Amino acid sequence: MMSLRAGLLGVGMMGRHHARVLREVDGVELVAIADPGGDPHGVAGDLPVLPDIDALIDAGIDIAVVAVPTRFHEDAAIKLAAAGVHALIEKPIAHSVEAGQRMVDAFAAAGLVGAVGHIERFNPALQELRRRIQDGDLGEVYQIATRRQGPFPSRIADVGVGKDLASHDIDLTAWVAQSEYVGISAQTTFRSGREHEDMIAATGRLANGVIVNHLVNWLSPMKERVTIVTGEKGAFVADTATGDLTFYANGTVPVVWESISAFRGVSEGDVTRFAIAKREPLRVEHEAFRDAVLGRPSHVVTMEQGLRTLAVIEAALESARMAEPLAL
Repeated sequence: MMSLRAGLLGVGMMGRHHARVLREVDGVELVAIADPGGDPHGVAGDLPVLPDIDALIDAGIDIAVVAVPTRFHEDAAIKLAAAGVHALIEKPIAHSVEAGQRMVDAFAAAGLVGAVGHIERFNPALQELRRRIQDGDLGEVYQIATRRQGPFPSRIADVGVGKDLASHDIDLTAWVAQSEYVGISAQTTFRSGREHEDMIAATGRLANGVIVNHLVNWLSPMKERVTIVTGEKGAFVADTATGDLTFYANGTVPVVWESISAFRGVSEGDVTRFAIAKREPLRVEHEAFRDAVLGRPSHVVTMEQGLRTLAVIEAALESARMAEPLAL
């Protein structure tokens, strides 16, 4: 089988992992790397480090991965579309909805696969969670709450924590619930001396009635990546940092303690931690992109989906600026 010739734009903190995985995926051959900043992590190997996207295209590639700062996504994507190159763009799709729409239009007009790297969709805990919800293991879903906290990453300078991190939670929530956002309200704060927000707290509702809540920041000394889905039969807790999925069932044992027996809510039941296969999400994401390019069935995150996520994030940031909830 002939391999897809792959090019990688950007070999920084995220790009270095793309370089490794591109060399591991069957049916893909990494043939060119470009980064105007050179190769700080030494991942190029025998490949020369090209200066820009134009040189990458000139290398004769079939697919490209774009892992440069967000403000450069649009320029790279438009040039790749014009050259007939399928592209996987790191999240968020672009710095603005308008730029993202131009990217969507360019790839649609060229008949190319345009994908966005919302990697949490390929996390084993979330994939298993979505499957179990779809199978009815939770019954009716009431609420999805996420926490994504950690120290400030000095490498992120062109967007705030909303577009950089909260985009994960917005995308995974709509995907797990299989329903879109219809309203959102948010609060932000600026504590690190930059022009962009470093903490966002958002709440909203999906079209199917599920209440959502997100706490995201770059101000915590502890790293946390948790998704909690509460429903009719209990609650699922997915730790996406470890790929673990745990189910807390509603209790079925009669309560004999008189002072709490009159409470009409739920009680604690069995706790189950599932043993699931844990493949690396980035590798699964690349396989999905490869399959989409080859015309095979694929769950790749499309540019249209990435654009919808960005629209929700921008609405959340606008809600914080206006101090009022917004409909979507």
